[in-house]
Amino acid sequence: MVLGLAALTINLFVPGLRTRRRIASLSSRAFLRCACIPFTVEGLERLPQSPCVVVANHASYIDGIIAAAALPPDFAFVIKKEMVRVPLAGLLLRRLGSEFVERFNRHQGASDARRVMRVAATGQSLVFFPEGTFDERRQIGRFLGGAFTIAERSAMPVVAVAVHGTREVMPPGGVMIYRRPIRFEILTVLDPVGARQRSRELIATAVGETLAP
Repeated sequence: MVLGLAALTINLFVPGLRTRRRIASLSSRAFLRCACIPFTVEGLERLPQSPCVVVANHASYIDGIIAAAALPPDFAFVIKKEMVRVPLAGLLLRRLGSEFVERFNRHQGASDARRVMRVAATGQSLVFFPEGTFDERRQIGRFLGGAFTIAERSAMPVVAVAVHGTREVMPPGGVMIYRRPIRFEILTVLDPVGARQRSRELIATAVGETLAP
């Protein structure tokens, strides 16, 4: 909480989106160090030099912190709109250039998708957790199509990422933090056509979980 409040306070006054994202990344890494959680990133060399769409599995509330700690400051996070209403977190996410999308209202969701595509057109890369949510079952849920539609229409490659260990560090439904290793593994770069199912299969294999029906 102290690190989160510090990051928010600093980012309220710091100009420059990339600088604010760097501060958030440093704060995320500081949180992991203070919690004595081993953290490694594998495959950063696989990230394209051009804008791309990162898709990762979602198993814990700290997945976003892990992605912020691992990725360069060129990435905008695409997050469910409910997060806007979370005190302080919503404000910090807005200061980091995050984009909020509606999951349940199709008309509003289409409008949000067009806005995200305009962000992509500025040269920013995007991060999605395409399952949209998570629960206690150890499986990879169905991937929502928004990330892949945006990637295809924007001609951006899709980068499949496997996040290991966050379920053990902060289990779904819990508030306790456990000291378990976390690994952020960049798997491969995919053509956006057909990437929805292919990325899901690759991630499931990497983390050793089954695909939800």
